[in-house]
Amino acid sequence: MAGMESMEWYETHGFHTSLAQLEILCKQLYETTETGVRLQAEKALVEFTNSPDCLSKCQLLLERGSSSYSQLLAATCLSKLVSRTSNPLPLEQRIDIRNYVLNYLATRPKLAEFVTQALIQLYSRITKLGWFDCQKDDYVFRNVIADVTRFLQDSVEHCIIGVTILSQLTNEINQADTSHPLTKHRKIASSFRDSSLFDIFTLSCNLLKQASGKNLNLNDESQHGLLMQLLKLSHNCLNYDFIGTSTDESSDDLCTVQIPTSWRSAFLDSSTLQLFFDLYHSIPPSLSPLVLSCLVQIASVRRSLFNNAERAKFLSHLVDGVKRILENPQSLSDPNNYHEFCRLLARLKSNYQLGELVKVENYPEVIRLIANFTVTSLQHWEFAPNSVHYLLSLWQRLAASVPYVKATEPHLLETYTPEVTKAYITSRLESVCIILRDGLEDPLDDAGLVQQQLDQLSTIGRCEYEKTCALLVQLFDQSAQTYQELLQSTNSSTIDITVQEGRLTWLVYIIGAVIGGRVSFASTDEQDAMDGELVCRVLQLMNLTDSRLAQAGNERLELAMLSFFEQFRKIYIGDQVQKSSKLYRRLSEVLGLNDETMVLSVFIGKIITNLKYWGQCEPITSKTLQLLNDLSIGYPFARLVKLSAVQFMLNNHTSEHFSFLGVNNQSNLSDMRCRTTFYTALGRLLMVDLGEDEDQFEQFMLPLTAAFEAVAQMFSTNTFNEQEAKRTLVGLVRDLRGIAFAFNAKTSFMMLFDWIYPAYMPILQRAIELWYHVPACTTPVLKLMAELVHNRSQRLQFDVSSPNGILLFRETSKMITTYGTTLTGDYPKLSQSFYSLLEVLTQDHMNFIASLEPHVVMYILSSISEGLTALDTMVCTGCCSSLDHIATYLFKQLSRSTKKRPVAMATDERFLHIMQQHPEMIQQMLSTVLNIIIFEDCRNQWSMSRPLLGLILLNEKYFADLRNSIVNSQPPEKQQAMHLCFENLMEGIERNLLTKNRDRFTQNLSVFRREVNDSMKNSSYGVNTNDMMS
Repeated sequence: MAGMESMEWYETHGFHTSLAQLEILCKQLYETTETGVRLQAEKALVEFTNSPDCLSKCQLLLERGSSSYSQLLAATCLSKLVSRTSNPLPLEQRIDIRNYVLNYLATRPKLAEFVTQALIQLYSRITKLGWFDCQKDDYVFRNVIADVTRFLQDSVEHCIIGVTILSQLTNEINQADTSHPLTKHRKIASSFRDSSLFDIFTLSCNLLKQASGKNLNLNDESQHGLLMQLLKLSHNCLNYDFIGTSTDESSDDLCTVQIPTSWRSAFLDSSTLQLFFDLYHSIPPSLSPLVLSCLVQIASVRRSLFNNAERAKFLSHLVDGVKRILENPQSLSDPNNYHEFCRLLARLKSNYQLGELVKVENYPEVIRLIANFTVTSLQHWEFAPNSVHYLLSLWQRLAASVPYVKATEPHLLETYTPEVTKAYITSRLESVCIILRDGLEDPLDDAGLVQQQLDQLSTIGRCEYEKTCALLVQLFDQSAQTYQELLQSTNSSTIDITVQEGRLTWLVYIIGAVIGGRVSFASTDEQDAMDGELVCRVLQLMNLTDSRLAQAGNERLELAMLSFFEQFRKIYIGDQVQKSSKLYRRLSEVLGLNDETMVLSVFIGKIITNLKYWGQCEPITSKTLQLLNDLSIGYPFARLVKLSAVQFMLNNHTSEHFSFLGVNNQSNLSDMRCRTTFYTALGRLLMVDLGEDEDQFEQFMLPLTAAFEAVAQMFSTNTFNEQEAKRTLVGLVRDLRGIAFAFNAKTSFMMLFDWIYPAYMPILQRAIELWYHVPACTTPVLKLMAELVHNRSQRLQFDVSSPNGILLFRETSKMITTYGTTLTGDYPKLSQSFYSLLEVLTQDHMNFIASLEPHVVMYILSSISEGLTALDTMVCTGCCSSLDHIATYLFKQLSRSTKKRPVAMATDERFLHIMQQHPEMIQQMLSTVLNIIIFEDCRNQWSMSRPLLGLILLNEKYFADLRNSIVNSQPPEKQQAMHLCFENLMEGIERNLLTKNRDRFTQNLSVFRREVNDSMKNSSYGVNTNDMMS
């Protein structure tokens, strides 16, 4: 399309008719509430976007369209046209479209907002994709600032469009596009960064200064909109991915903004920083979150941009700005402002060292203000709870830095950190009553959030630990005493008991966290003694709650106990812990727990109690079993075996004692996953003294033997309870997988193998046959088989004379065959795996494929034909390889038949006959491969070239017709060039499929594709590939 300004081409009655139809379709698409009408309109509009005259009609819609929806359709269609990778628009056309869009926006500043946005998106897309396009040694799409200057010198509405263009362009170039290679994206983004981005940022700052210098009427919608777009532009510039790291937003609190060195002047000049702080104080809360977002990015500028003196000066200005906000906190009542300000505070410590902060002139006053702000925020726990993370992150980093700070100036954290700790603890306790009273959502139900905050508190609470412990002891004693009195009282209300249990739950979580925050090199005997005081109280509370489990229990409190035990195990159980620790001395004095073995017996006792009373509560059961598993891995597991409670578990692992091992018809099959963890731990503990004692092993396996016999009994009858059979079998194989995982020694593994084979393998095979379509059944069985064949710790190194390796392989392959055969009957296409199988079959077993029934052969060929156009490159490549093997096989058979060789095998003749009966299948694939190579973004050109030669030699007449069709579809002046391209493609190619001939064809094809693409790029005609390849 040459000359977007000219309208003479379209003054025809036909176009006016189609315009009216398009208007109606647009209204139906965007306005109708009837699904059928909307789907029909959508289908028609999709056809419109793929039509050859789409470009001209889009201009007509923009010029003559009476509704905003038709303008939106035109803009989005043009965006698709300029974005396509196959058959891209010529450079002149894209320049015309770019200029047309700018003129259109300039002459129509009051379009509907979504139309303006779509047109700006179109401009941004053209500019990005054409960034490296040259015309007469000029990069024609790079004059972005010049493009928008005329907008900035006009009305406020024009200014908004100009700034939005820059903002959207910056955002567009910063975002990777999946339809184009990442390397191309980074090349464009880097060039834009180096040539234009700083100028755009400087322009946005200058415009902001001009705006702040005037008395803007922000109640005026257009002036408000202009300031918002300027702030978005500044934020997009600062949020740019400068070095291509594509950081994950979920880790933004660790982000460093990699500002280029060429930008130094903007940040050494304090007026840039001051501009944003001044704006924050002068604009309404609806805009100030954007200002704070910019400040967050500025505060995160990489440290190496400055030398030490410059960094100190920059930090001083930054801290002054923060101080000013804290002294005038009115705007922070807005949740968005509050959240961004919390992020800004967190960046103070993530990007600067405590030693640098304390040297700031107003540091004592600022740290006091930050502490007061944090305490107030924590006390108002219901306001913006997601922002608390950033405040706790700041204090966590400050507290962690205390041992390393070398500055002589006081950091004052010993004064303020305990205040933050106290505020967090007391506010959580006070929240319990309010949550129950008002029926609010309980933060304790969000395990991830609680754990994140506790991890932060574990460091904060260890700072001035004496004060933390004194507070926890005081609060715990108060709640525990009140709780005990309520339990003993006959007329106490349930709500009062629940409140105290909620307070104790928080305290147990927090005690576990601060114990887990112990750092061995920084810990003292006095701190260990304080840990002892806290541990004694939690264990005493556990004794009280466990004694009541027969009547009632509190799930949240039990989960807090398990969290506490996990922290206690990590810090105080193991060979690296001094057994003379003051903690153990305190446990001995108060609870009579004289050594680590007695403490371990408390752990195991709690585990057994939980499994007994909480077997139907999946969260408690899984966390309890995880604790048992962790104990069975670590140093003390040899001691564990000697405990009577552990022996009880090893001898009584039945549903009678552990209800979660029962077949409960109310639970899901997936709820049995924790059984694997249980038996992994039991397996490890059993192995300690097992040796070669087969009697002990058989005794241990009795419950599992009984379960297998029960399943075998059910399978032997025609009518059985299927649900019960499924549950029994799934539970059983999960148990066995746990044992197989634990038995990593050759001797113990052979006991297990001899137990399961040959007696019980047929039951597993039968289960796969029956329930192959039920993943909840097949997955556990297949995982068990995968564990049995895993050569963990060389346990599968069988003796030379042993048949066990062959037997294990036979059973495994039998199960895979059974599962695969039954499954593919229901699911014929399994994507990559399916095509990988076809590739192997066609490569090594063409005689087998040739012997198949005709409908099976045709199905294989149609599957390959579909796979050639798959988006998955692996599937497409595999299909090319399969097609190459089939074409080669066919060509060889035909060559033999023409040379009057001895009589061919019947299978070969039948295969040739099938192909001769259905020549359209091979012809269609020849057409498809050629179409992809010529007209699409072919990413596996070498793979595509290999079957193409065989297909051409098998269908020479059809190839000639196809070639003529393609040549004749070109503009008259291009036909000779296209004909020559095809001539060159077959130049020097002989009628054979020898490697040398194939390689020459591949080289010719590469040149052919390049020449065809160049020819079509220079053509002003759109090529309708659908007509060509039909």
